[in-house]
This record gives sequence, C-alpha cells and structure tokens, in this order.
Amino acid sequence: MSDIKTPLEPPPAYEDDHKPTAANGSAAPAQGATGARGPRAPLPLNLPALNMIKGKRIILASASPRRRQLLAQIGLTNLEIHPSPLPEDLSHALPPFQYVLQTAQQKATSVYAATIDSPPEEPALVIAADTVISTHLGEILEKPRSEREHVEMLKKLRDESGGWHKVYTAVVCMAPLDTPIDPGYAMETHVEETAVKFDQSVTDDLILSYVRTREGADKAGGYGIQGLGTILIEKIDGTFDNVVGLPLRATLQMIEKVVIEPSVPQEVDNVL
Repeated sequence: MSDIKTPLEPPPAYEDDHKPTAANGSAAPAQGATGARGPRAPLPLNLPALNMIKGKRIILASASPRRRQLLAQIGLTNLEIHPSPLPEDLSHALPPFQYVLQTAQQKATSVYAATIDSPPEEPALVIAADTVISTHLGEILEKPRSEREHVEMLKKLRDESGGWHKVYTAVVCMAPLDTPIDPGYAMETHVEETAVKFDQSVTDDLILSYVRTREGADKAGGYGIQGLGTILIEKIDGTFDNVVGLPLRATLQMIEKVVIEPSVPQEVDNVL
C-alpha cells in the first residue's frame, strides 16, 4: 500500500478559469484523444534553500521508503540512500527523547564521515532520522523481532494507559561549511513528539490478522499508520507525518538553517 495518499482528482489549473465555454455555457471539452487530462503533479517549491541544493549531492542516511516519499513531497527526489552501518544499541534506560536524538546523531555523523570525501563530490546535505514509540511509562518500543513479540507489542499499546502512547522522531541535518572552521560542518537537530491513541475496541483476532500481513514488521511500534495500520488507531494529537517517520515541516526548517544560515555545533566531542 502506498505511504502517500493522492487526491482522487488533480487540482484545477488556474488557466482553467479562462477556458472557452461551449454554447450552452459549459466548459469546452479538453483537447486530446480522450477528451480529458491526466493527473498533473504540483509544481515544485520555489525556496532559496531548495534551489541552492538542486542538482547537488543529497544523502538520506536511512533505508526507509516512507522517509524517501515524504522528502519527495518537498522536491528532494534525487537522493542517495546510505543507511548507517552502526548498530542501534543505546540503552533503553535513556529517556525516549534522548534515545532517538542520540541515535539520529550517530547515524548522521557516521554517514557524513563516510561520504564527505567520496566521489563524485562532497554531499551538500545529509539527513538522518530515528523513530521510536514510547509507552506511558517510558518503555521504548522499536521494531518487533518476531511474530509473538509483534502481537504482544500491539496488545500492550491497546491495553495500557487507555491506549495512549507517544511517537518520537529525531531528525538531524548536516551540511559542510565553506569556511575552515572546526569541525567543518553545520548541524541542526529536532525531536518531534506525537501522542497516538490505539483503538481499545480492536480485538485480539484483528491484531493477529494485522500482524500476519507483515506491514508493521519493519516499523517502530509494529504498525504503519499511513497504511492498513490506520484501522488500529482511534486518533492522534500532533503531526501525522511524524508518526509515519519524518516531521516534514521541521525537516524543511532545518534544511533552510544548515544551507542558508549554518551554525557550528557547540559540542563536537566524539562526533567524527
């Protein structure tokens, strides 16, 4: 199932307001063999930051197709995919906010270091992200490792705290600096939080049936809200795309900062 929902019909073009009309006052039929237009994609965003990196090397330090599709919405379609090889083995005793932030920073800096001197040129931008789900008590839930664990995870989300849990996504953007200031790059970080309510009327049979679709097997918390997993969710409080895996508004703001107004990280120990 596609992660990105598309409208049933394309939005009308502005020039449609000035089309000639037929004798009866209705719009004249469109030109072409079928008499109808096909869907047209929206025009790309015309923003200074996106224009500055257009045609340059942009790296996504994630194998997630959902993050790739979300970035395509703001025009970043020609991405190099370089997942970080580092294990995600930080202690789950960390607060979820710190856990996702440190994990995303590790992903970003490891991929930046591995690609900064690789051909064809240094990357203009590196984007990394990490998403986890946290129970009301702060227990971090990542991707299920087996069918049994997957079922237990979804039952936990349904049965605890009235079905409420939180989704945290950390995003890190890095870009090289033109000046020889150590460490030679700009970095911006952000952590987004969304509260999600699992539908407590969901039955064990539905949970098992969903698990066996395998849609949620590669997702933190074991469900994909942008797909079939939406049948498990009653409502959310916060941004939808954060639950999918990338808060797009915040990501665009960070891209603008590192590209147009870069700042040097205050703490660079053990980064590269």
